[in-house]
Amino acid sequence: MTGGRIGWLIDGNNVMGSRPDGWWRDRRGAARRLVGELADFAAREGVPVTVVFDGAPFQVEIPSGVPVEVAFAARRGRDAADDEIARRVGAAADPAALTVVTSDAGLARRVGERGAKVVPAGRFRRGLVQ
Repeated sequence: MTGGRIGWLIDGNNVMGSRPDGWWRDRRGAARRLVGELADFAAREGVPVTVVFDGAPFQVEIPSGVPVEVAFAARRGRDAADDEIARRVGAAADPAALTVVTSDAGLARRVGERGAKVVPAGRFRRGLVQ
């Protein structure tokens, strides 16, 4: 699933929203479950993963030694996490080495123009748990 890429940037709310499993009733719990799945993915694939969420920051436990970063958009409002993901891609030394997971067409266009590969959230989510 890595495709030779050296890092993954995950649109956390978009990935959670790709599966209508009631995640909206407990957003923090859903985010924590997603981070656990991403930690397993990062350990299994040997790749660094950063997940960016909208909303107020909260504590998320990450297993020691697993290359997962949990980030929250610096501002609130529409497209806040998208802007943070686009900023990170733009600041990367090699944006072409990144894979962004999102189904947001605007974000996909923005990061794709900078050279990042884009994987749809639903497809990624279906392959996440093995």
